[in-house]
Amino acid sequence: MTNLTTVVQKFYDEYVNNTPKKLKLIDAYLFYIVLTGVIQFLYCCLVGTFPFNSFLSGFISTISCFVLGVCLRLQVNPENKQNFIGISPERGFADFILAHIILHLVVFNFIG
Repeated sequence: MTNLTTVVQKFYDEYVNNTPKKLKLIDAYLFYIVLTGVIQFLYCCLVGTFPFNSFLSGFISTISCFVLGVCLRLQVNPENKQNFIGISPERGFADFILAHIILHLVVFNFIG
């Protein structure tokens, strides 16, 4: 148990000291999206799925937002710069916003 505590403490210290603020902000967004998906799923399990299209579109929206957020994090991370040659962080963010607009148009259409 002591080894696990040491590993978690070292991981936390490395994250706090070496992760840029942009990535921490994206990580907070991803954490919020995960919490939203968990709350939607628990609500569905406890209350029911009467308007099933609404639950399905909301849950698929959270999963898609998480995937788009992870893609943004990969593009903005300075350690991955060699994998995204010619794509600036601003372009990655613009792609993220455009993909979100298209995603939410589809979700609003699916709700009915």
